[in-house]
Amino acid sequence: MFENLSDKLDAAFRKLKGHGKLSEKNIEDGLKEVRMALLEADVHYRVAKRFIAKVKERALGQEVLASLTPAQQVIKIVNQELTDLMGSQNEDLNLSGPSPVSVMLVGLQGSGKTTTAGKLSVFLQKKGRKPYLVPADIYRPAAIDQLKKLGEQLNVPVFSSSTDMDPVDICREARTAAHQQGCDTLLLDTAGRLHIDEVLMGELTRIKDTVKPSDILLVADAMTGQDAVNIAESFNATLDIGGVVLTKMDGDARGGAALSIKEITGKPIKFIGVGEKLTALEPFHPDRLASSILGMGDVLTLIEKAQDTIDEKKAAELEKKLRKSQFTLEDFRDQMVQIRKMGSIGDIIKMIPGMGKLKQMKNLDVDEKEFVRIEAIINSMTPRERQQHNIINGSRRKRIARGSGTRVQDINRLLKNYIQMLKMLKKFNKGGMNGMQRGMLPF
Repeated sequence: MFENLSDKLDAAFRKLKGHGKLSEKNIEDGLKEVRMALLEADVHYRVAKRFIAKVKERALGQEVLASLTPAQQVIKIVNQELTDLMGSQNEDLNLSGPSPVSVMLVGLQGSGKTTTAGKLSVFLQKKGRKPYLVPADIYRPAAIDQLKKLGEQLNVPVFSSSTDMDPVDICREARTAAHQQGCDTLLLDTAGRLHIDEVLMGELTRIKDTVKPSDILLVADAMTGQDAVNIAESFNATLDIGGVVLTKMDGDARGGAALSIKEITGKPIKFIGVGEKLTALEPFHPDRLASSILGMGDVLTLIEKAQDTIDEKKAAELEKKLRKSQFTLEDFRDQMVQIRKMGSIGDIIKMIPGMGKLKQMKNLDVDEKEFVRIEAIINSMTPRERQQHNIINGSRRKRIARGSGTRVQDINRLLKNYIQMLKMLKKFNKGGMNGMQRGMLPF
């Protein structure tokens, strides 16, 4: 989403680096380019103006002009101001109050409220809480059915509402039902409209006054750009929202909403939707996004993804095998599957500091289907073949190719790469395993 902004900022900073010492003029020239980059990224013009003013005030101080590496100091200031612009730090859900607490999801039709309710259920379950889904959108029957299906899929109880019920009664009765079932968090999926109107806001206000939710989350589509900011302003004026969930952050929008909402509304972005899977909801960390925009990577998110997907016991077993150079094709497949659970390889690469700025990495086109082919090939092998790759002769290769729907050349290439990797492992073992990371593929 922020690739274009990152490129523009990088170009502006490269010009600043060309000066041995920064003057007021070249700082101003550089910040003009930063301002244009922000506006082109659909950042609200008032936000861009205030942001540049803050950076300029700090950049023109003695702290920078007297620095040995002034351009780096400017980048540091921009990083800090970007972080502050988006809220400084992650703000979690407010779940205070007597159990069961209620979290109210509001937003326009099509913003992704129902799917977000399912994703939040997954998030809360990981935190040890017991969510209870409440379909309170009586105007769109599909919303009720969708939430019921999500509940079945996630093994999360869903209140049995219907289109002939009043939304306020649904939320009130759902609280009693949740208490009886031992659930501690209600997720209220409220109705939306194609646009904001008095009827919608009146209904949401009645639900708020009756249920008194611990948190109200506005679900907004990041692809709508500045409209998302305007929508946030309107909902906040009526409901005093607690925060925002920006959906479709994995899309190709310019990203201005993420950089503008906190500054305009005073309310933080609490979560971002980064994909269609029900696990694709992440707490929003302003500092990490700022670093990512400036090409500094996002190591903390990468570590968290690894912790969520990599089995520690298997990782310890793998380390022993690596030390003894006993890394089989079966181990190769298992590790590949675990890494793929972390997300696309392209996204993982971008989280590594400095990798996003490398030209060859920007143009890198990772064919995710190749990993599917490799997995199919290894799955088509017998257990003995996975353990002893050297027994795979010509006839076995033909059989494996037929079983996996691939060509013999594909089998040959996989085995060649695997053998090269084994040779590399032996070199690592001779020189020590300090360079290897537990639980990760050794290449």
